[in-house]
Amino acid sequence: MAFHSPNSIAQKVVEAGAKKAVMPIRNLLILGFLGGAFIALGFLLDIRVIGNLPEEWGSLSSLIGGAVFPVGLVLIIIAGGELLTGNMMALPMAVLAKRASGIQLVRNWSLILVANFVGAIFVAYFFGHVVGLTGSGPFLEKTVAIAQAKVDEPFMKTLISAVGCNWMVCLAVWMAFGAEDIGGKILAIWFPIMGFVAIGFQHVVANMFVIPAAIFAGQVSWAEYLSNFVPVFIGNAIGGGVFVALMYWMVYKQALESKEDQHSIKMKKAM
Repeated sequence: MAFHSPNSIAQKVVEAGAKKAVMPIRNLLILGFLGGAFIALGFLLDIRVIGNLPEEWGSLSSLIGGAVFPVGLVLIIIAGGELLTGNMMALPMAVLAKRASGIQLVRNWSLILVANFVGAIFVAYFFGHVVGLTGSGPFLEKTVAIAQAKVDEPFMKTLISAVGCNWMVCLAVWMAFGAEDIGGKILAIWFPIMGFVAIGFQHVVANMFVIPAAIFAGQVSWAEYLSNFVPVFIGNAIGGGVFVALMYWMVYKQALESKEDQHSIKMKKAM
């Protein structure tokens, strides 16, 4: 399988971030809805697979659930979708490389946040609640147990968990940029995503599915969800923006700045 070097990946991420920064609002909202729905479907698959496994299996259940969860990000990367946590890497990289502005970053994150939430809620309500896939029996118990564990964590522990989560998620996206074929992209995505799920890290978009699913079942409150959302959002932003975007920009800054100079020359010639 052919792949690109980290230096080349950094350039690809900057280009992707620059394109996302100017994407039309309609496209952002549609792709953001799909992104939230795809992550929710991955989590729903996780719950349906492990919901009635024997308790004696212990942490093996987490590994099995983690092994199927990555289908959500695979759908986003290959079929097409916009995910807030991935954009927490791409947009900062573009800003650092001076290919996007801070205002464009805020615009993108805000619109994708809303669209991801709508997509995740759609799956939680219609497939989880109305169809009943998370609404009864062991699947309800598993959904509530996961959601309750997330909202019960204290602020700082939740924030740090979210840092670890998006560090791994953005590395999955980063490596997917490095693969040239579908098989390589799937392989690059699978293991980091499986890892963060098996570990139990907190992901802001995944939580948009599982906590509301428990809310629709009358087991968790919206106030509890809000107290979880804030530290997870902050931690995910740090994980993607600092531990991936900033660190790789610092390493490949010279090459990226050289690429930007070439881009500016081409733009001036075109004018």
